[in-house]
Amino acid sequence: MPLSPMNRREFVKKSAVTGAAVAAAGGVAAAPAQAAEQKRDCHPRTWSFSILGTTDLHSHVFDWDYYKDAAYSDKAGNSVGVARVATLIKQQREAKGEDHVLLVDAGDIIQGTSLAYYFARVDPITGTDGKKGPKHPMAVAMNHMRYDAAALGNHEFNYGIEVLRRFESQCHFPLLGANALDAKTLRPAFEPYTVKRIRVPGAPDIKVGILGLTNPGIALWDKDNVSGKMVFPGLVEQAKKYVPRLRALGCDVVFLTDHSGLDGSSSYGDELPYVENASNLVAEQVPGIDAILVGHTHVEVPSYTVKNEQTGEEVLLSEPYCWGYRLSVFDFELELHHGQWKVTSKKAQTLNPNTVDEDPEIKKLLQADHELVVKYVNTAVGTCTQDLSAADSCWKDVPIMDFIHKVQAESVKAGLSASDAALPLISVAAPFSRTADIPQGNVTIKDIAGLYIYDNTLYGKKLTGAQLKDYLEYAAKYYHQVPAGTKVDTATLTNANSFWDYMYDTAAGVDYEIDIAQAEGSRIKNLTYNGAPVADDQVFVVAVNNYRANGGSGYPHIAAAPIAYSSTNEIRQLMIDYVTAKKTLDPADFAAVNWKLTQAGTPVF
Repeated sequence: MPLSPMNRREFVKKSAVTGAAVAAAGGVAAAPAQAAEQKRDCHPRTWSFSILGTTDLHSHVFDWDYYKDAAYSDKAGNSVGVARVATLIKQQREAKGEDHVLLVDAGDIIQGTSLAYYFARVDPITGTDGKKGPKHPMAVAMNHMRYDAAALGNHEFNYGIEVLRRFESQCHFPLLGANALDAKTLRPAFEPYTVKRIRVPGAPDIKVGILGLTNPGIALWDKDNVSGKMVFPGLVEQAKKYVPRLRALGCDVVFLTDHSGLDGSSSYGDELPYVENASNLVAEQVPGIDAILVGHTHVEVPSYTVKNEQTGEEVLLSEPYCWGYRLSVFDFELELHHGQWKVTSKKAQTLNPNTVDEDPEIKKLLQADHELVVKYVNTAVGTCTQDLSAADSCWKDVPIMDFIHKVQAESVKAGLSASDAALPLISVAAPFSRTADIPQGNVTIKDIAGLYIYDNTLYGKKLTGAQLKDYLEYAAKYYHQVPAGTKVDTATLTNANSFWDYMYDTAAGVDYEIDIAQAEGSRIKNLTYNGAPVADDQVFVVAVNNYRANGGSGYPHIAAAPIAYSSTNEIRQLMIDYVTAKKTLDPADFAAVNWKLTQAGTPVF
């Protein structure tokens, strides 16, 4: 899931280097002209090359929305998928010369779409019943595009280490993670870096060191998959170790690919001693870095610079949004001084692939895989008695959210011990998608997948009444304060404190009000269970997803709470199984209004 988006306004003011500006600054010399010039001079003194970057592709191969079963579209006119990005990459290679271009990714490759789920769980790349599994479509596409390296993203670990290792074995490029260490030896569990050479006729090669860094939050978010197996120290700490090593190896350019945002923030509070979004800190605190490809936060930052506090040198950063929305282009110029290449100019920009066609070779390679997934997501699993919409789910208790709560609560209840089964059971869940809709009539896998878009698994954790109130108060900071007597506008009501929809939990099984006229920390009113006020020492079992249970979004108490239940089954699949078994999805079986927004005690809606 995307995490802690950065302050867009701050970076927009410092970014947006256009193609025209790059050309005017002499950022890239056309390769054919450059080659001709070098032929006249057997000892070239200058050279240029580019590093192209993608990030957070999340298994978007084609320009397709599996949840809508239609071509992708949004209000901004974006396209998605590496098939379109591949066309831009071809154009860059043709314009600059094949030997003048490297291609790098900043992580989150194998999770995020129905295609990703299909090749992890339905027809897994690890194989089933002793049979060899298929090749992952992202490995096929990225091998065809000739990636030179990719950083590990946190979502690479969602399906377990076995799936990740199998994907790694299918890639013709290294998956880099200098801060993904073996828990026992504390040695890198993946390659920390790779060194690429840019050939320069009549002169020394330009050596480019590419260091990969992943997100420390993996230790929380995928605790079940990595605990006791891998540890994830901070980006700054590991960069300080490996950047000097790359320089000692003679690298003329040191380039980092970080699955970590730019703003120095962490969504998990103090649950970990390492910063989640640390790319700016790496640039500031670690000398010897030329540029960083940034990922993780799903925003576009065409060009951004950070001054290193030790050397005063400017470090260039760029983040190309997500899903193949953009391609980052880093252009470097170098001069040869006494046999050593020195960077004299560096520029960055992002390119939009929405004006080019999908690469026909990738379409040919992966069309059959795509059609398998389309058929899978359109499989009907039951019927629904009425349309269930998530459009108002961020400010109203709506039946479609109660469907999630019903499945979570039933699944946890079935797995509790006899002693824990006697405790009151509640459920918490977030409105992941305001566009989700389960139609009246046939219910397909894509309808449910569009509602629960993440591959979260399920926990049952124990909280006291006082802790539960703290939890709900934390959730309530999602709303902007609206004084009594002031009209409530849903367009501006939510996402206060950069608290995004996926971070906001509602609860079922208890009744409560959220008074948006009150200050943060004093909004939860009339919290009751079975009609009686919740006592501070009353103990509840809380059905909650693994991301939240392990500290995701920084909720209080939940990460350290005792475990009453845990499962490796995805919540989405539990929802599919529920409809399959029931055959009919009827809100009469689960819909109940148990929370509401108020202003000084007066209901808002």
